[in-house]
Amino acid sequence: MSIFVILKLLGSLALLMYGMKTMSEALQKLAGVQLRHFLGAMTTNRVTGLLTGTFVTASVQSSTATTVMTVSFVNAGLLTLAQAISVIMGANIGTTVTAWIMSVFGFQIDMNNLIFPIFALAIPLIFSKKNNKKSLGEFVFGFAFMFLGLTTLRENALSMDLEHNATIIGFITYCKEWGFLSILLFLLVGSVITMCAQSSAAVMAITLILCSSGVLDLYMGIALVMGENIGTTVTSNIAALTANAQARRAALAHFIFNIFGVIWVLCIFHPFIDMISSLVNLIFPNVPEEVAITYQLSAFHTAFNICNVLILIWFVKVIEKIVCKIIPLKEQEEECRLQFISSGMLSTAELSILQARKEINLFAKRIHRMFNMVRDLLHTEKDDDFNKLFSRIEKYENISDNMEIEIAEYLGKVAEGRLSADSKWQIQDMLREVTEIESIGDSCYNLGRTIDHKRCDNKEFVEEQYEHIHQMFALADKALMQMIELIEDNSASVDINKCYNIEAEINNFRKQLKSQNIVDINNKAYDYQSGVYYMDIIGECEKLGDYVMNVVEAHRDVKEKKAP
Repeated sequence: MSIFVILKLLGSLALLMYGMKTMSEALQKLAGVQLRHFLGAMTTNRVTGLLTGTFVTASVQSSTATTVMTVSFVNAGLLTLAQAISVIMGANIGTTVTAWIMSVFGFQIDMNNLIFPIFALAIPLIFSKKNNKKSLGEFVFGFAFMFLGLTTLRENALSMDLEHNATIIGFITYCKEWGFLSILLFLLVGSVITMCAQSSAAVMAITLILCSSGVLDLYMGIALVMGENIGTTVTSNIAALTANAQARRAALAHFIFNIFGVIWVLCIFHPFIDMISSLVNLIFPNVPEEVAITYQLSAFHTAFNICNVLILIWFVKVIEKIVCKIIPLKEQEEECRLQFISSGMLSTAELSILQARKEINLFAKRIHRMFNMVRDLLHTEKDDDFNKLFSRIEKYENISDNMEIEIAEYLGKVAEGRLSADSKWQIQDMLREVTEIESIGDSCYNLGRTIDHKRCDNKEFVEEQYEHIHQMFALADKALMQMIELIEDNSASVDINKCYNIEAEINNFRKQLKSQNIVDINNKAYDYQSGVYYMDIIGECEKLGDYVMNVVEAHRDVKEKKAP
């Protein structure tokens, strides 16, 4: 076998994988947002979650995309881990559609006469100015590429005449002498190849070709298919190593689901396969043998996942407890800046916006926590406690600066993808939100520094000053809570006028206190320096309120641009 032949095979495989990737991403661009909403709305119980996972995966032709969306909802609190597990089970069923598409179109129908006309139809759509038509063109183009790759891969494999290659046949015959160990060997080979190729569908295509050309018999082909099911879960677990606990739990649940299926099928291996084979021959009686075996492999893949789901759907809670026990949820450390976008798991720009949205929500909550530290700092008496709390505020300020940069850089990378006009505007407004939230953090730090300077100067506020500061802090806290409620709510249920009313209260109260401060200093109610520190705190709270309104207005623009 020459190096040129090997390169031709690898090139054909590359075409196949590129086609599948292009198809999947184009479908996600076409219907990513709608599928995301559908995924969130249709997972009220394990059955609807299962059906939803099946439908979404069959639609986007990518179980990885479905799993990532599901994990995103778990992180956002829109789905429980138990619901996510049922969706992932459904994704395993949905991904079997790809094998049937390859079996029917790639082996039953001669695609050579259709591939290039499909390319011709796709080109005008790709150069269209409308994003939906471009995405549709990319899907058609990817579809043609997938079958061009499958066809050339099959033709190259047939030209190699592997079924008459003495070395190959001798190796396979030798392996068969091992009995059941040969099945385990090919299962391991399927797992390793899938981990290397990072695509179970591509390895499934290779298996279909090897079996249809007579190189492998049905049993060894099915061993490879089972290995693919394990390999694809190992890949997701490796990818989730850098993600948060919920992502690792979902990936581990996927692994447990598939490894359990492989174990019980191995226990009844030959009877189960013989039953599937008989059923396929009964349904498709007059199909050529080389096509029939591809149907048998696809039917096994589907039956394997459906039977596995029928068994494990009743034990979702048990699986949840197992993965939670293996991967405990550790309390997030303050130094952990980003929780949702550090792993970069999402495959398309449109879907990545959801991750950035959740990270911005978390950013706002951390800034609110920082503000509460400032409120506590005002009445902290002991030096050690004061210094410790002020150090935490300084640390949060550094974290705030880093979060702003990292979220902005992530949004910049997302913007490099081909987005709809609405999504581009959303990213601009989200960048505004991030900048203004960081400014709120700066205000919190300035408040902390003012309190620290007051303490170093041994100045003390009078009771009336404390009362006014408490009132201003309460208004600022109310504004922050209203802001967080608004940016977390994607519906129109939060009244934005409340934010404007609170901002007006803060401005009026600051004007009132500014005038009163001059009167109090003149009346010797407190000295001038105390008045300076006092008004610095009041003025910084007013600035904080302005930054809050800037966030609210930026988010309002996002919601208006998202509205149909």
